[in-house]
Amino acid sequence: MNKPSLLTVDNTALVLVDVQTKLARVMFDRENLVVNLQKLIKGMQVLGVPIIMTEQYPQGLGPTIPEITELVKDIKPVAKMSFSCCGDENFLKTFKALKRPQVLIAGIEAHVCVYQTASDLLGSGYEVQVVADAVSSRSEANKELALQKMNRSGAPITSTEIVLFELLKSAKSDKFKDISQIVK
Repeated sequence: MNKPSLLTVDNTALVLVDVQTKLARVMFDRENLVVNLQKLIKGMQVLGVPIIMTEQYPQGLGPTIPEITELVKDIKPVAKMSFSCCGDENFLKTFKALKRPQVLIAGIEAHVCVYQTASDLLGSGYEVQVVADAVSSRSEANKELALQKMNRSGAPITSTEIVLFELLKSAKSDKFKDISQIVK
């Protein structure tokens, strides 16, 4: 297994999985999940990293939560039925068009859609990192098991702040002040 390289703005994309109303309200540590997802999205926007959002069976699970949609008004979520985002042709077409070999994955549920998407992306040769403080499941146990399983499969576990500063690279960056404000 190849050791993943540091993330770069030009090579990275964020896949935001299924942060929908009916799912989100029953997530373990929901408040921190939402706060970290907002920080992650704002940071990606400052840094110019593309974001793809998905919604699992939106007719049944509802739309993406307002705390997220208010930040990404220009992004239309990809509706899907398969647990793995990679099981949906529209997702694959959108994702492959980005030509980004490094993937950050966040969202819910960690042990179902996030895990299966990470596994499929790894299997397709992408470098995948899981943003641990921006994923969750209904139970803490399922979240932790999913993180362990993804890590053992080759997807390093990271955090929102690690990602933002890794992509920023230097305090000399003209975006340092913006990123510092986001993480405060």
